Amino acid sequence: MSSEKSDQSSVTITFPDKHTRTFPTGVTGFEVASSISPRLAKDALSITLNETVMDLDRPITSDGEIRINTWDTNDGKMTFWHSSAHLLAEAVEALYPGVRLGIGPAIEQGFYYDIDFGDTTVSVEDLPKIEKKMLELARTKSDFVRREVPKDEAVSFYKEKQDPYKLELLEDLEDGTISFYTQGNFTDLCRGPHIPNTQNVKAIKLLNVAGAYWRGDSDNKQLTRIYGITFPKQKMLDEYLHMLEEAKKRDHKKLGKELGIYMIDSMVGSGLPIWLPNGTVLRRSLEAFLRDEQIKRGYQEVITPHIANLKLYETSGHYPYYSDSQYDPIQVDDEQYMMKPMNCPHHHRIYGREMHSYRDLPVRLSEFGTVYRYEQSGELNGLSRVRGFTQDDAHIYCTDDQLKDEIKNCIDLTQYVFNTFDMPVDIRLSFRDDNEKKYGGKSENWERAQREIREVADELGLDYTIAEGEASFYGPKIDFIIRDAIGRKWQLGTVQLDYVMPERFDLTYMGSDNQKHRPVIIHRAPFGSMERFTAILIEHFAGDFPLWLSPKQVALIPVSDQYNELAYEYAEKLREAGLRVHTDDRSEQIGLKIRESETAKIPYMMIIGEREKANKTVAVRKHKIGDLGTFAFDDYLNKLATEVQSRTLPSEADKKTTSN
Repeated sequence: MSSEKSDQSSVTITFPDKHTRTFPTGVTGFEVASSISPRLAKDALSITLNETVMDLDRPITSDGEIRINTWDTNDGKMTFWHSSAHLLAEAVEALYPGVRLGIGPAIEQGFYYDIDFGDTTVSVEDLPKIEKKMLELARTKSDFVRREVPKDEAVSFYKEKQDPYKLELLEDLEDGTISFYTQGNFTDLCRGPHIPNTQNVKAIKLLNVAGAYWRGDSDNKQLTRIYGITFPKQKMLDEYLHMLEEAKKRDHKKLGKELGIYMIDSMVGSGLPIWLPNGTVLRRSLEAFLRDEQIKRGYQEVITPHIANLKLYETSGHYPYYSDSQYDPIQVDDEQYMMKPMNCPHHHRIYGREMHSYRDLPVRLSEFGTVYRYEQSGELNGLSRVRGFTQDDAHIYCTDDQLKDEIKNCIDLTQYVFNTFDMPVDIRLSFRDDNEKKYGGKSENWERAQREIREVADELGLDYTIAEGEASFYGPKIDFIIRDAIGRKWQLGTVQLDYVMPERFDLTYMGSDNQKHRPVIIHRAPFGSMERFTAILIEHFAGDFPLWLSPKQVALIPVSDQYNELAYEYAEKLREAGLRVHTDDRSEQIGLKIRESETAKIPYMMIIGEREKANKTVAVRKHKIGDLGTFAFDDYLNKLATEVQSRTLPSEADKKTTSN
């Protein structure tokens, strides 16, 4: 989209459906929304113009692509929550005069503000008082007003307030115009954007209080971080709080322990999960699922070591680009080695071991490779944030002509994976920003890579957003954000395009012109990591896994000891059919056995008593459903085998069960 001079008499606005309209130069986002419908203007919170989010009242002075952001859009929510952080700061200043303010960004769910309360201690018991003040201020219906001032005026403002944190932030800003936002009696340093008026905020919940070092540096003072979330309707807040309660029940740390999935042991080390027998079955089932699909799609599996020479990661750029998240090198004889932070450099060396012809390409290398990253102890969280984890990595080496088809195949595989688990997917194109220090490679290759990714997304008709500054250091990527059963979003799978590593590792192939050419590399990982995906999977299904994933699929429960032999016979047949069986042959009451099987979330129970022994049948119970009836054993065995093979989801199986 071409940019026009600000003195032009009109601007051309392109809408998401690609139709265009002409407006006078200086038209505001609110006026554009009003020209579409009064309802849209009422619901609008901000606009996104050429991927830059702006206030509704900012004048538009050049041609551009526009999105009107309402609560139903991500940019709209981010605007709403960032404005709510200002409302929190205003309430805190009113209640605790003399506080010093750090930063208050929007986050994935809500917002926070880092505050220096001086000698005052603020705890969760104080949050209701702050909430009440925020609501009181929201009801004053104050406009968020942007004001641009010279940097020296901004510095004078915060010197007078004696606020060292804002002064430090100002030091990092270039000389020139600085933007302030004011609502009511509160003014904050901010580049925006903000919602039009505080009255948009109808429901407020402050969620937690935590300590946070200023700018994330443990050498700095620890501030008080207050987390919160707001909504334009009370009903939305009520639904959110209900979701939080549901999330507690689904917490993978709680269920992971109860179901014997994994453990963290202090003698082994923080952030280093141990997969228990049930968890190992679950993980291996996931790996087998993806491995089988990859074989069908032409991947070759490899295995690489857990450590490597430091030179490998210096060549790739992972060291020093990501040195803060890696473990220190290890001296081995006269060389330095490092625990593997990424699988890709190893795969590049595999590809580069021999000369490839263009006829050999694409080469698709895959690995379930374990890597190690340093995470601060306060950031560790069960399986979802660990120090050692296994990635379902693959790297595709292809020609320019093959690139688009290979990206499409990667997208298709990733969507197939998430569809299997009934996880709806949002797609984000993660591009670079203007910070040259964050990225490697040539700018022309970056422009080409971003253009190609966007063209593929458009050709496939994908509904996507673009996030600048979220690219990897070697290339742009397609991120897959899934929604779980209770509506939470998680960034999981990724497809990344890379023109940098072929240069760094001097990778080539012999073209049809008998000349050497650089391949293009696609990095791809549908699960992301086995640990994090398993954590999300536990919470998505609340531990009630599909039959094909359940560590124990069938519980055989004899009514008394005299039916144990038949239970053993049935167990053998179930195992021969590939099913995982638990035979509860304890001399306990049948009711206790059933209750414990329910607690263990075993999908099916087969009860064996005198009638079942006489007729070669089983009385079948379904987890959470109850009695299904009596069936011929062989018939039900075949039904279970079919359910496993088809990877039927629990909800689908329950529908079939109740309809029968």
